[in-house]
Amino acid sequence: MDTRFPFVDWFRNASPYINAHRGRTFVILVEGEAMASGRGEQLIQDLALLHTLGVRLVVVFGIRPQVQQALMTAGIVPTRHDGRWVADSTVMAQVEQVAAHQRLWLEARLSLGLPSTPLHGVELTVVSGNLVMAKPLGVRDGVDFDHSGEVRRVRGGAIQGLLDKGSLVLLSPLGFSSTGEVFDLDASEVAQQTAVALNADKLILLGESEGLRDETGALLRQLTPAEAEPRLEYAEADSELRRHLQAACNASRQGVVRTHLLSWHNHDALLGELFTRDGVGTMITQHRYEQLRPAELSDVAGLLELLEPLERRGMLVARSRERLEHEIDDYVVIERDGMVIGCAALHEFPQSDIAELACVAVHSSYRGGERGERLVEALERRACKHSISSLFVLTTHTAHWFVEHGFRPATLEELPPLKRDTYNQARKSKVLLKELG
Repeated sequence: MDTRFPFVDWFRNASPYINAHRGRTFVILVEGEAMASGRGEQLIQDLALLHTLGVRLVVVFGIRPQVQQALMTAGIVPTRHDGRWVADSTVMAQVEQVAAHQRLWLEARLSLGLPSTPLHGVELTVVSGNLVMAKPLGVRDGVDFDHSGEVRRVRGGAIQGLLDKGSLVLLSPLGFSSTGEVFDLDASEVAQQTAVALNADKLILLGESEGLRDETGALLRQLTPAEAEPRLEYAEADSELRRHLQAACNASRQGVVRTHLLSWHNHDALLGELFTRDGVGTMITQHRYEQLRPAELSDVAGLLELLEPLERRGMLVARSRERLEHEIDDYVVIERDGMVIGCAALHEFPQSDIAELACVAVHSSYRGGERGERLVEALERRACKHSISSLFVLTTHTAHWFVEHGFRPATLEELPPLKRDTYNQARKSKVLLKELG
């Protein structure tokens, strides 16, 4: 009997990411709401799993809701200004107590190793301390913020040393000054500045929102800082999303390769973002992880994998590895996070101003995103640079698509002699032609 386990397929697909993340440095912010809602246990298990897979982890935890509850219980109403509370001595006493309690709870949960728990056999060394230096916000708009502060610097060398020893570094939203004072900090700023100081591979911000959405409500998977920053205008001044988005853009502009906005409400968010190709949230990066570029010899294996299903269905003529290697300079590909998800080729003919547009293919999981159009447009631009006046295609399944994109029905007589003489009569491919302006 053939017993299928979906987990096995997922595990196979995740294996490239397991290898890619090993030895990388991730800074992960977990907002206080996640802990207050009871999501802490599973998040800790996920963090422990990342540690066992070789990820170097710095975890920053927020405490805003816990402090608000403590202030309410103590009957303290803090002065608020510009999205921050004024941390006077009474407020600061509650902040320090909550931060210490939350840190101890996290350290205790990360030490759990009973046989009945997911952390059985995992020995984590958790280290925290005076790793973030701070300075006071001072007086702003006539308001003295007292012990509300901002990050002066992060002791990146000290944190790197702890990570090199295999420790998980835990940072609270508190900072210390050279005069021995303690300051209340914004957890998202701590995470951002830590990621920058470490030149981290990823900054992951776990908050209420699962990411950014467009005007239709669709989740935006990837943005550059330039694309993301205009959305700050529409975010509420004191909202968590605004703070996270600002931190993500700042970190990206300062060298953090990828920043991810995720929701802790989604129990699978952290692992789903890290170990699947498309992820589950919004990623902000200076570098597009989906790019259209000229093909290289190293793409041949990916091309074979992309084309084989279409060849099997008779949509494309079978191409051998040797043929692809020989013609590789004719191809452009769309690469998405290391996987070839689209391709097309421009085959030119000697002493002819007509060329063949061939092998236009997009992976079945990525159709509908105008990738086919991008491939064709790229090769039309290449053709124009090479003084090609028209393109032709031979197709059995997609004639309508090419007609919609400016091609017209043509005859064999309009093809170059070499292509006309080798036309496969058995396939009966339709001939389509497009004049280039």
